[in-house]
Amino acid sequence: MLLLQTAGLFFLTALAEILGCFLPYYWLRQGGSPWLLLPAAASLSLFVYLLSLHPAASGRVYAAYGGVYIATAFLWLRFVDRLPLSTYDWAGAGIILAGIAVIVYGWTA
Repeated sequence: MLLLQTAGLFFLTALAEILGCFLPYYWLRQGGSPWLLLPAAASLSLFVYLLSLHPAASGRVYAAYGGVYIATAFLWLRFVDRLPLSTYDWAGAGIILAGIAVIVYGWTA
């Protein structure tokens, strides 16, 4: 259960970070409204808050979170940017997620 809760929290954290970085990019590179900076700042603030909710030492949290961020970025690439993922993308994300499971399991061992 801890693994699923942690994975969900990591996923929400990654979405907040990606959205907080995507909106200024969209404003600068795609001609979006400068008003996008307000939800971007709110999203990055949410990202920092969510990071503080994780139950382990910050270094471990950042290591495990980095892997979830990569997997979430692939999902963003597929569903927001609408680009196909390669077999290597899927395989790499699977390997990363397996590594995260080992790290998170170690929190309780």
